[in-house]
Amino acid sequence: MIHTERLDLVPTTLAHIEAELADPRHLGDLLGVTIPEGWPPGEYDRDALEYFRTKLESGGPSHVGWYGWYAIARNAVGQRGSLVACGGFHGPPSDGSVEIGYSVIPSARGQGYAGEMVRALIARAFEAPSVVEVIAHTSDSNAPSTKILLRCGFHPVGPGTEPASIQYQKPRPLRA
Repeated sequence: MIHTERLDLVPTTLAHIEAELADPRHLGDLLGVTIPEGWPPGEYDRDALEYFRTKLESGGPSHVGWYGWYAIARNAVGQRGSLVACGGFHGPPSDGSVEIGYSVIPSARGQGYAGEMVRALIARAFEAPSVVEVIAHTSDSNAPSTKILLRCGFHPVGPGTEPASIQYQKPRPLRA
């Protein structure tokens, strides 16, 4: 688990995926949170869940943390409230690189959760000595996502993998 100023980030396990695929309320029970309207957000859909399930089944426990993470907002007294976002990586490091993705439920957008989650996941990725860069892809028309990536230290490096997308890169910080 990762704790940030306002979020608890919980790595997705096979049990989480199985519960969520059965019924999102079961996921809420496992996490001890409310599942809000608008869940799941963005591209975190059934296809993504099935992909994560397949990868976690084949990779085993060592792959937990290299796929999805649930972002749970804490209330004013520090107790878990509800899911506000999900994010994570497209898999373990490959040739020194990991790709990050994230999505926030509509009612929680514009509150800084995405940036907070992305910064925490970047730090987590760089804990692995083999990771030399974190990459991300976003549509060139997705101004909010572009703004988050730039604020988190990414810079554009060229076209993305999808039409009208841009690839962003954040290299490992140099050590002093």
